[in-house]
Amino acid sequence: MSAKVISINISDKKGVRKKAVETALLRENYGIENDAHASETWHRQVSLLALESIDKMRAMGLKVGPGDFAENITTEGIDLVVLPVGTKMTIGAKVEAEVSQIGKVCHTRCAIYHQAGDCVMPKEGIFVKVLKGGTIKAGDEIKVVGSK
Repeated sequence: MSAKVISINISDKKGVRKKAVETALLRENYGIENDAHASETWHRQVSLLALESIDKMRAMGLKVGPGDFAENITTEGIDLVVLPVGTKMTIGAKVEAEVSQIGKVCHTRCAIYHQAGDCVMPKEGIFVKVLKGGTIKAGDEIKVVGSK
């Protein structure tokens, strides 16, 4: 099975569940246009979380889906957490990105954590910087193309 984009999710505020959009424009060294996390000043421009990670939370009885963990791109078929920082990937026909961080510190426990006593995003989500921009959509292929 090849890796692909399941959902693209954005929000206008940080720390909230994101809403799915059909397509998104990723801008070089910025992130997803119209998303609260996009910025030229930091390395966590776009967040990715695997559908397989969301399924772990579903198995705990939570009714959650893509975007509920505030991830920008929900993926399938790629083991995100084993990709070292510096790994380059392509998303769709034009977008190039580089893994900039694995996981994150969860300073404030989100609603998911309070419901389940755990959350997958801090441990299994990754962040990338956009090296080359373009438009992506659900169903686009994700390819790992190398690392530093």
